[in-house]
Amino acid sequence: MSAPERIPPRSLTPPEPSELLALGELTVRGRVREASNAVLYCTVEYDGHSAPCVYKPVAGERPLWDFPDGTLAQREVAAYEISEATGWGLVPPTVLRDGPYGRGMCQLWVEVAEGDGPDGSDGPDGSDGSDGSGDSDDPAADGTELLALIEGDEPGPGWKAVGFAEVGEGRTALLVHADDVRLRRLAVLDAVINNGDRKGGHLLPAAGGRLYAIDHGVTFNAEDKLRTLLWGWAGEPLPDEVLDVLRGLADQLADDGSLGARLAKLITGAEIEALRARVAALLRTGVHPAPSGQWPAIPWPPV
Repeated sequence: MSAPERIPPRSLTPPEPSELLALGELTVRGRVREASNAVLYCTVEYDGHSAPCVYKPVAGERPLWDFPDGTLAQREVAAYEISEATGWGLVPPTVLRDGPYGRGMCQLWVEVAEGDGPDGSDGPDGSDGSDGSGDSDDPAADGTELLALIEGDEPGPGWKAVGFAEVGEGRTALLVHADDVRLRRLAVLDAVINNGDRKGGHLLPAAGGRLYAIDHGVTFNAEDKLRTLLWGWAGEPLPDEVLDVLRGLADQLADDGSLGARLAKLITGAEIEALRARVAALLRTGVHPAPSGQWPAIPWPPV
């Protein structure tokens, strides 16, 4: 009588998300139809553990006139590297790997939390219960309403104005975003990575007050491409905490740093030099950047 087949035990310690994404077996479950490029919803399984994820194969990328073909997945990974280097953890774990449809980006799926306002509030109408003092010191605020269109010329307490938008029938409304430390950090991250497409739909408030941001393929161009809905702090001084993070990032981007070596596998040398220059400019000016006026400052569509 033969001995029964031994089933390998499930590891009691879950792998790190990046390890799970890089080494696990990808199984395609569906496709995100709204995306302009191929975005596949998958599960990844490794060492007895599994998680939902997004897989964007390079073969499914739509060519863009101002970016080299087949580089969007690498830029997504580079954005994750910079996010991790800041310590803010704003981009979900993201790796470059082979999959069912070839080389591509694989990113941990983030479930969006339910909520009412940036601090558990009702919205930007002045009834949010805040004291109007600006940024929350708590990066784990519980609310999920981050953007809104309101009547009138001024945002309510706890909100920052972006600009006026046409809402149909000759009417306009004021576009506002939450005056939220998480969004402020993201605005800085976008300035650093030169994000040309920060839309509202890319903001994912998650459980525990975490905020994640996705879709970073249109980044790291050597030319200024910043387009975002997060202009509310334009021209304002950068907080000391942000300046400290930028100084640390500049050190990590030095020629002999491991971060620069990792980025060199993902973006070009000219793009790395432009990245260093953007960080240096933020430290030199000490303020949030403002729209240049040379091109549309807000992406279209904005959601």
